[in-house]
Amino acid sequence: MNQLLDFLLITVIYRKIINNADMEKLQKDLDRLWEWADENAMKINPSKSKAVRFTRARVKDPLNYSVMDALIPEASSCKYLGIILRSDLSWADQVNYTVKKAWKALHFTMLIIKKGNSNTRHLAYMSLVRPILEYGAACPYREGQINALDRV
Repeated sequence: MNQLLDFLLITVIYRKIINNADMEKLQKDLDRLWEWADENAMKINPSKSKAVRFTRARVKDPLNYSVMDALIPEASSCKYLGIILRSDLSWADQVNYTVKKAWKALHFTMLIIKKGNSNTRHLAYMSLVRPILEYGAACPYREGQINALDRV
């Protein structure tokens, strides 16, 4: 029996868009990516792709990028390497996700180590909960978001 292994390829294509010419260049980049994938017997699934515009400006024009004549759906956020990136450049979703994940890890840890001494609890917190809070910590949080993270 032959087994086919699928490998996940995460690719990010970005370009600073100032005018229509920049939009055309980005579409050409997408077309070249499609050609490269086709030459290397790889498939790109446009429905699993996202087009996100990162700006604080109020832009109403839709993003019309495509791969294989299939429109890439526009999204207000995306997750990249475990960090939630929002189109309005806010970190609220990332902070909420991190706090929820850290609380779950803390409750699970405390459930398992009910009768452990303080050194064991400290070690468990530092190795299982703290890394969750610190991953992506360089993000510019607001005071309320910092307080939510500090409560864990």
